[in-house]
Amino acid sequence: MKKKVSDFEPLPGSKVCESGKKSSRKKIRRVLGIDPGLANTGFGIVDFYEGRYRMVSYGCITTDSGQNHGERLLTIYNKLCAVIDEFKPDEAAMETLYFAKNVTSAMGVSEARGVVSLCLAQHCIPLGEYTPNQIKKAVTGNTTADKELVQNYVKLLLGLKEIPRPDHAADALAGAVTHIHSSLR
Repeated sequence: MKKKVSDFEPLPGSKVCESGKKSSRKKIRRVLGIDPGLANTGFGIVDFYEGRYRMVSYGCITTDSGQNHGERLLTIYNKLCAVIDEFKPDEAAMETLYFAKNVTSAMGVSEARGVVSLCLAQHCIPLGEYTPNQIKKAVTGNTTADKELVQNYVKLLLGLKEIPRPDHAADALAGAVTHIHSSLR
């Protein structure tokens, strides 16, 4: 007897996501922004409550170029799972992959994006994806803004004393702000 896909049980330890999942937090939205990369994957956690942004945490998951390729992807996965387990975001945002001149680095970013997408799906966290121009427009109001201007606006919007470093973390925070801003319309 052949089984249909719907007859298969999920793997042990995996979650089954329910559509329309409600957050335990009443009015606070917690968004995980991610700037994927094989060498550096930036992350930023932003809360939104009563019309205000609040930076919760940010950082960068770094992998060693001397490591086996698969181990680098596993490092990203494991550390991102730890971030999710610690901060329990309700939603996530990530920049879409744009055409890169360096095909080798584009492949690494693509693989990191795949690992991030898998991790989010396993944790039942809905993902919004945004083009670089959408992020620039949402954060600064201008699609031609340069990286420095975006980072300065992230600092301003989140009420930070300094621009978040490294750049990957600032980019991840910009993605989280974009996701929140995009859903307010």
